[in-house]
Amino acid sequence: MTDTALDKQQRRKDMMLLDPLPRVITKMAVPSIISFLITSIYNLADTYFVSSLGTNATAAVSVNASLDQIIMMAGSMLAVGANSYIARLLGARKEEKANSVLSTAFFLAMGFGLAVTVLGISFMTPMVRLLGATGTCEQYAIDYATYVVLVAPFMAASFVMNQCLRAEGSAVLSMVGMGFGGILNCFLDPLFIFVLDMGVTGASMATAISKLVSFSILIFPYLTRRSMLRISPRAFHCGDSILYQIVTVGSSSMFRSGLAVVSAIVLNNIAGSISDSVLAGIGVSTKILMFPFGVILGFGTGFQPVVGFNWGAKRYDRVMEGYRFAARTALLGAAAMGLLLGIFARPLIVLFAQSDPAMQEVGAFCIRLQCVALPIHSWVAVVNMLCAGLGHARGALLLSTSRQGTCFLPIVYPMAYFWGASGVAAVQAVADTLTLLLALPLVRSIKRKIRRAEEEAGAGEEVRL
Repeated sequence: MTDTALDKQQRRKDMMLLDPLPRVITKMAVPSIISFLITSIYNLADTYFVSSLGTNATAAVSVNASLDQIIMMAGSMLAVGANSYIARLLGARKEEKANSVLSTAFFLAMGFGLAVTVLGISFMTPMVRLLGATGTCEQYAIDYATYVVLVAPFMAASFVMNQCLRAEGSAVLSMVGMGFGGILNCFLDPLFIFVLDMGVTGASMATAISKLVSFSILIFPYLTRRSMLRISPRAFHCGDSILYQIVTVGSSSMFRSGLAVVSAIVLNNIAGSISDSVLAGIGVSTKILMFPFGVILGFGTGFQPVVGFNWGAKRYDRVMEGYRFAARTALLGAAAMGLLLGIFARPLIVLFAQSDPAMQEVGAFCIRLQCVALPIHSWVAVVNMLCAGLGHARGALLLSTSRQGTCFLPIVYPMAYFWGASGVAAVQAVADTLTLLLALPLVRSIKRKIRRAEEEAGAGEEVRL
């Protein structure tokens, strides 16, 4: 490794441990936020261009959002678990073990993605039906899923590289990798859908090509030794300690993604039983809400490695300071985003449903209710990232599974039964509000844990003196 590379690594470590935390967290979060926003744009671009083909085609793209979540499920588990463990290992100056963690997570993600590809191709029609496709949008759903399943290994591995670049402080590289693919998709969509007259299949092909480009950009710094860490088959090591650390922390993300799949399938099937307009309206509103959710998740993703690095370095004062800054910023930012998005909910949904009043009504109602609950969702997300950063697997699992699991699934059928389409549109906002009941006692427990660690560190320092 060159002296320049070593200097860069040292500067990254000094930044994590010495620079003012608002500046560090913001520096780490901004590229992540931009990356998530660009991803949201190209997810929405698919829906926007496909919406010109009719409500049934729009519903099909909404159904296939669950396919992305399936691919994300194990990929995000490995990515989040590796991110947390790598940040702590780098804070403790254990670079070689961090390389093993990255390589292990990368190749496991590729293997999971390959399994999705094989199963998806073998059982395409039953799969899209299970995801919630109705008889009127089934063929559109198959057309869209075809190329997406082919790039599943690269999508899953990209999640790992994206998160691990952030763990070592290279958030800009992560942003470029995810962002460029997203921008490319916005150009390829109209080309394939309209110019080449490929319809929904063109949207699928555009997405697949964009994912491959993102993968190529993300792996480039690892192959050219421009990153702190290395990906190598020789570093692949499924030892108990590595798998335990990845799985215990990352399982919260896997369960979150898994429950997101289950909840989306349940919601799609309920909404589809009412009408394709309700199914499409819920799907489009969900993709519009990915913008504020992307900001929240990007901010939390920037916060997590900072708090994990300082926890590993035993800088407990900076852990608490970072949490306080992140909590305040998330609450204020979410309130501002919720107000703005709530005001423009109707005009936004009309862009995707100009000739479908029923879709406009249910979509705008869904957006406005979730905007009301947005500050709660943002604060709970910060608490979740705090748990993950500190390696508090149980707390991270509890919160990760609450929003679309323990606080969602028990209420979705009763709300749909009593209030129909309005109940389906409102269920996520109600679930977000209920997660507050779990996060409040958990954050108090985490604060006590940090104070105890700080007191023990102070006592140990006194003994040495």
